[in-house]
Amino acid sequence: MTSESMAAAAGSGDTAFAVAPPQRARLTVDLDVDICVVGAGLAGLTVALEAARTGASVVVLEGRHVGWNASGHHLGTVMPGYALPLPDLIARVGFDDAWELWSLSQQGADYVRAHAAENVIPGLALSEGALEVSNVDAGDRLIGHLQMLSEDFATEVEGWQIDRVRDTLRTGRYFHAVHYPRAFQIDGRRYVHGLAELAGNAGARIFEETPVVSIDPFGIRKRIVTPQARLRASHVVLAGNVHLGGALRRLSDTLLPVWRHAAVTAPLGARLAEVMTFQGSVIDTDGIDHFRIVDGDRLMWAGPETTWEARPERHVGAIRRRIRTIFPQLGTVEIAKVFSGAIGQTVHGMPQIGRLLPGLWVASGFGRQGLNTSAMAGQLIASGMVEGDDRWRLFSPFELVWAGGTPGRAAGYAIGMAARARSAAAGTLARYREQARIRARAREVRLAEANRQAGRE
Repeated sequence: MTSESMAAAAGSGDTAFAVAPPQRARLTVDLDVDICVVGAGLAGLTVALEAARTGASVVVLEGRHVGWNASGHHLGTVMPGYALPLPDLIARVGFDDAWELWSLSQQGADYVRAHAAENVIPGLALSEGALEVSNVDAGDRLIGHLQMLSEDFATEVEGWQIDRVRDTLRTGRYFHAVHYPRAFQIDGRRYVHGLAELAGNAGARIFEETPVVSIDPFGIRKRIVTPQARLRASHVVLAGNVHLGGALRRLSDTLLPVWRHAAVTAPLGARLAEVMTFQGSVIDTDGIDHFRIVDGDRLMWAGPETTWEARPERHVGAIRRRIRTIFPQLGTVEIAKVFSGAIGQTVHGMPQIGRLLPGLWVASGFGRQGLNTSAMAGQLIASGMVEGDDRWRLFSPFELVWAGGTPGRAAGYAIGMAARARSAAAGTLARYREQARIRARAREVRLAEANRQAGRE
């Protein structure tokens, strides 16, 4: 699918693309700068913005257009944390470093919130709250998880019991939930273009349709070759994710490409309010469904994933079925828009952030990580280059690991399908047990009533 057709398909509603993003020129002249950023996605633009604010001369090279891929095509949910579960993070790096990493993820969310203010980047339609829902009855685990988040990691959370979850989401598919009141969601496409505008205003120069042909990372001044011009820079930041190309194949091969497909429904009117009153994002803990209300009466829903590129229109039926599975009261909904983007998923489940060589930096692997991590990475690398801040070393345990190439894609897809099948089976069993308990209680009530009646007779 072309970047143009993806742009036409994505967005949170009819007004999402009322203003076309500006088109930027190709790089056609040789330049000598302090910093060259490869990739104009969320992380690359944050690096450019923060570095330019310090007075450094910054150039951003984008092979296609600003935000053309995953950075401009997502649900816009912002909350703390990483794809790697918190207990696994602690086991990997220890409690102290896990606490530092978690704090950085919260700072990344705060960064996005500050820039989503109406007087900074207008029109982002910010709404509050995110709900992590479980498709199994996990009350005991919920208590421990809440205690860890609130007491050990200073995160504002609250637990929702089954009745409250189902009063807010009128479905029997979910049980308990963790509510993040400080989480929020924004129009992701407007945000990435807003970052580009802010970076340009700060002095960064952004060139589109300018792929990188080769990079010589050695020496004090790095050499970057593009189809029509050459650059020299003291620092180079690789922020191009899975699309870095042949010149940087060794890096892009450490990422498993995953295409996540999503859709926006046609207006559902009063039907939507009857099945869902929560205005924030809803994310199931098994990673199957992620959805939220947009434009007042539409659903934006992300569901199917593939490890190969496919037209998102092919997944309309699958998304429609998922919506009907969760909210059968809605019936068969009309899909107004579909979109997809390729994310780069790391083997270890953490983003790749840090310095590869003196003057050569990487910010990638944000698949399943969230907007907060790309913002945090941009700040860390900018301050590392300009101020010598070495907090990026906290990510050193999560080294570059080969993702397995084509066999890795096949294995990743098989593992994902197996995980979803296990989740679906666990959910079915949990709902069966719940219904069995309800039937048992009903039998007990009938038996007690019969005994009382017999006693009276």
